[in-house]
Amino acid sequence: MVSQSQHGVLLAVGIISDHFGPLVSKVCGCLLRHGPLSLQEIVRRLELSPGQVKNSLLVLIQHNCVQAFSTPRGGGDRTVTLYLVIFDNILHRLRFSKFIAVVHEDIQESEELLEGLLLNGRLTFDQLVERTISKVPEGSIPPAREEIRMNFNKLVYSHYVERCPKPEPFFDPLVDEQSTSTRKRAHKEAVEKVLSLEQKVVNTAALSDSERFSEIPYIMDGASSAKDSIHAAAGCKRKHEALEEDEEHSTIAENEVLWRANFEKFIFCLKKKFCAERKKRTLKLGTHSIWEAFFEANVTEKDNKSVTSPINGILEKLGQKEGGTSMTLHQIKRVLTDLKCFPSRENTEEFTFDLSEMVETCQTEEIQSLVKKKYGQEAFLIFRLLAKEGSLVETDVITDTTILDKHVVQETLYKLWKDEYIDAEKVHSATGTGNTQFCVWKVRNTYREHFIDNLYHAALNLRQMINYMAELMLEGSKDETVLRIRKNVLILALTRHDESLMLFHDF
Repeated sequence: MVSQSQHGVLLAVGIISDHFGPLVSKVCGCLLRHGPLSLQEIVRRLELSPGQVKNSLLVLIQHNCVQAFSTPRGGGDRTVTLYLVIFDNILHRLRFSKFIAVVHEDIQESEELLEGLLLNGRLTFDQLVERTISKVPEGSIPPAREEIRMNFNKLVYSHYVERCPKPEPFFDPLVDEQSTSTRKRAHKEAVEKVLSLEQKVVNTAALSDSERFSEIPYIMDGASSAKDSIHAAAGCKRKHEALEEDEEHSTIAENEVLWRANFEKFIFCLKKKFCAERKKRTLKLGTHSIWEAFFEANVTEKDNKSVTSPINGILEKLGQKEGGTSMTLHQIKRVLTDLKCFPSRENTEEFTFDLSEMVETCQTEEIQSLVKKKYGQEAFLIFRLLAKEGSLVETDVITDTTILDKHVVQETLYKLWKDEYIDAEKVHSATGTGNTQFCVWKVRNTYREHFIDNLYHAALNLRQMINYMAELMLEGSKDETVLRIRKNVLILALTRHDESLMLFHDF
């Protein structure tokens, strides 16, 4: 099973059903609940025809929701093709409007190309050209192929678009387990992140970065100008043999290579934006411009866990803001340090902000806020104390620390325990006489998973309510205006709710 969350599976199946119909969602649900399966195994479990299952899998692969891979089966050299659902990519279908907004702000002229890839899953450059030209209103001049190529290469250069992964990579779980065991013995003290099967297969299928983000070559013809390509060297003359080779590479890149949106890049952009906006609420007066300049100056991405900006870039962006030129370099560096933007180890002229630390802080605040809304101020104080301690705490200690009535503390602890936020243990007293017992409490290890499942459940309910409003509108209800307003309010609520979902699942 790809996701341990029951409501997560139901949400993913609901999204696929809305977008591709009940048959495709049935196949998707089977893979979500049972993990990677072969075509024959899916047919047997669902009692569908091989043709129906095959067509459904093709749709899911086309839209980047399923990855095929071959793996050993039985003895000898026999292999079988299994199909693995990519749970994250299904959830990303909720965020297409947010992805388009990112490109609209950064490379507005390439927005139409990205929309084509999001709606169609995977396309060749030729197919994108055809789609772009077909969207031009009648009577208007369509864009030239060279202009479309230039705008497309901007998306590739910025990593918003990538070449599709290997269609059916070979993955042997036994070999992977052996290599993992070897690495653990060689690095006993190193803490290695445990990857899920989904992540391992996705990593196996992924191309190298140089391949993923290899732009479509530009071919210079006689009088063609180098300015038509964003990376062509002015006045560069190529030999006839090199021209033929480049032309062949360009033809393959345009006609045969499949391209898709790079969800990883978009999630990182949304993560940066979320952290920037969240911290802005708590900034001191006069520091907003420096905080904004720091994020605007970020041009290189070393990883998806931090943001690094050069001091010269920060000064340049700050100079474009009101009052920015009046600050000294010493003042700016001091404010950056106060904002937890510290000099990079590799280059002291660069400042780095840890996104992961802030995400973790925001997650804790989000959960504590929910506890406060649901159970009250007393529960908030108790839960915050237990989360901070991270170990077993006696009831009397909780009462003394929070300065709450003991009866209120016991009643609140029971509510939190009943709803699976905390665990309780009975401990025998080491002092006194008789068989005395007392309770100790701690935050449950799985409380975050429990919270995420609640987020999935809420998103599922919102989607069902939106669909119900749409059905009522199709029936021709007299209150169509009211229904439309309610539907729009629910869509807005789902969009805002998705920020919490991304905070816990994607960031």
